[in-house]
Amino acid sequence: MKSLPNKTSILLAIILFIGMPIFFYATGGFPRRTLLKETISLLTIVSLCLVLTQFFLTRSGNSLLLRHNMAKVIKVHKIIGYVFLCIFLVHPFLIVLPRYFEAGAEPLDSLITILSTYNNVGVLNGIFAWCLMLTLLSTALLRKRMPLTYKNWTAVHKWLSIAFIIFACWHAIDLGRHTNGGLSAYVVVLTLCGIFLPIKDHIVQIALKSRISH
Repeated sequence: MKSLPNKTSILLAIILFIGMPIFFYATGGFPRRTLLKETISLLTIVSLCLVLTQFFLTRSGNSLLLRHNMAKVIKVHKIIGYVFLCIFLVHPFLIVLPRYFEAGAEPLDSLITILSTYNNVGVLNGIFAWCLMLTLLSTALLRKRMPLTYKNWTAVHKWLSIAFIIFACWHAIDLGRHTNGGLSAYVVVLTLCGIFLPIKDHIVQIALKSRISH
């Protein structure tokens, strides 16, 4: 496969993972709220799509699509991962942050109410995604201290990432105020394309082992 020029692939990535989410947000026709609430919503949407880039900023994604210098790709992968997973780490608090500037229920009370609504599938998905994300971030930061070979750690990282993104996207589509039909479909397509890469690699590895053993 012929690779795209570096500038072209970077521009395409910006359009796909930043421009398109902003386009869906801007053209969704949603009732607008305060600037703070809209900023948090837009930040969450863009952050989710940028986290999805992580599946493409891997060895398999790079060799299939980008063909950039792998060391630079891994560096960008780490930066995006740490920055935007940290944003999701404080996501529950960002949701209730605007209540500090409004009359009514206290922000902490609102957060406790949200987190204790166990009969809501969307909330449960969000809690699962947050716990998986915390585990993913922790294992990435402590990789060199973990009693795992790099190969085993990579496998753990891969499956944690897939589980996290599935629950996170499900949560966003179910409860996201700005996830209309168009944005939901877009997120689903990006997610399926993203998780296809590590699953494809896993199937290929199994096939190769099977062929060698026979």
